[in-house]
Amino acid sequence: MEPVIIEITEEHSNGRIDKVLSMVNPDWSRTQIQQWLKDGAVLVNETQVKPNHKVKTGEIIVVIEPELEELDIVAEDLNLEIVYEDADVLVVNKPKGMVVHPAAGHAKGTLVNGLMHQVKDLSGINGVMRPGIVHRIDKDTSGLLMVAKNDQAHVSLVNQLVEKSVTRVYTALVHGHIPHDQGTIDAPIGRDVKERQNMAIVNNGKHAITHFKVLERFGNFTLVECRLETGRTHQIRVHMKYIGYPLAGDPKYGPKKTIDFNGQALHAGTIGFKHPRDGEYYEFTQPLPDEFVELIEQLRTNKD
Repeated sequence: MEPVIIEITEEHSNGRIDKVLSMVNPDWSRTQIQQWLKDGAVLVNETQVKPNHKVKTGEIIVVIEPELEELDIVAEDLNLEIVYEDADVLVVNKPKGMVVHPAAGHAKGTLVNGLMHQVKDLSGINGVMRPGIVHRIDKDTSGLLMVAKNDQAHVSLVNQLVEKSVTRVYTALVHGHIPHDQGTIDAPIGRDVKERQNMAIVNNGKHAITHFKVLERFGNFTLVECRLETGRTHQIRVHMKYIGYPLAGDPKYGPKKTIDFNGQALHAGTIGFKHPRDGEYYEFTQPLPDEFVELIEQLRTNKD
């Protein structure tokens, strides 16, 4: 792998090297960078430095990114709830708190680990780390995901996502009292220029559209249904924050003072697609998890 050469500009001067590098390349976590610094894989003006080194304008940083080792994915009995399965596709109900596929820091306990145990065949297009995975939802978002069992099905489902013909409907609890009953958010999403680990509304971002309608109001909270026309990273979370109604419990995009829900109150309740083999439309709906229902009941009680 070719070394990555970075020249420090005034914008990043006097910042910690681990923080600056994670901002320059959001695919690098600070934990990774700190380990590379300890291993001598990061040099500043040809000299090894510590993770707390404050960079200066004009310094030349060379990052010798280690070759990635493919993890040996362990099949685990995670008792996944498979809502539908045939020879080509399956639909699985991902629980809140589960990561979709293995990555740094999440080698076990992911949806893929569970699928490897319960499903005989999975498509290989996405490689050894993400077999069968066509799309993702965030770790703390619960709900339905399509999974491809062969490459032909994988291509078909991905094309449907590109063509925006897949039905994806979410239920979200947001802060604030939304006065209108429905609306559409059309705002481009890209990396936040200040917080590179976050997404934000940016002028040069990717086209993103979310349609929403109000389901119920609870004083300072509103329950909404969100229908995705596009599928950008953190789309609903970013869009609802953008219009002033961030998701309840969201540690990344919500207010500091929010409900204790161990993550955003968001559930991918409906998924619909044309079957890759015969083109027939299939749609599946999964009710809200018990903890989400309990939260709504508490808000109803407090409102009354």
